[in-house]
Amino acid sequence: MAEQSNILDTVKAKLIQANTATTSSAGRNAIAADIAKLMTQFNNIATSTNYNGTDLISSSASDLDFQVGEDSTNNKITLSAVNSDAASYSIGGLKSITSISTAGAISSQTLIDSAIDDLNKNRGSIGSVQNQVESAVRNLMTQATNVKAAEAIIRDVDYAEESANFNKQNIISQAGAYAIAQSNAAQQNVLRLLQ
Repeated sequence: MAEQSNILDTVKAKLIQANTATTSSAGRNAIAADIAKLMTQFNNIATSTNYNGTDLISSSASDLDFQVGEDSTNNKITLSAVNSDAASYSIGGLKSITSISTAGAISSQTLIDSAIDDLNKNRGSIGSVQNQVESAVRNLMTQATNVKAAEAIIRDVDYAEESANFNKQNIISQAGAYAIAQSNAAQQNVLRLLQ
């Protein structure tokens, strides 16, 4: 669509040139031929712009849904279909002009100005949805990072603390075993004395 905008700017400049009193009839005819070729390219951009076979800005484009979360109903961003061919901007007639008059150049300039405004609105709409999707992606990445951090806290062991706890429990266990051994030895000494 940026290239379409460049084409419309070029067409507008050519129409201004055609509107000049110093431009000859032959010059206006050449300008008309240039404009027709530019408008053909304008339409080619609209019909050939696709992603994985999905038309994005042609008359056959449809609404695009972007799922940005687990729930396909509540976590969806929709881009309304955008048709960015010459006919949708009411400038389709410029594609077939063979000559242009001063009055024709003036009326065509008005159409081009309106088309530029409409094209910019469409670009703004697409940009807004793009910003929404990018924001949702950043949010999902932050959520994923937070979940991984929480999982790490739950799963990961503080080895220094656990090593200290192990040594402490090992010492207590050994002390208990020693105490039991001493107790058993004392009982056996008492039994020997009684014999």
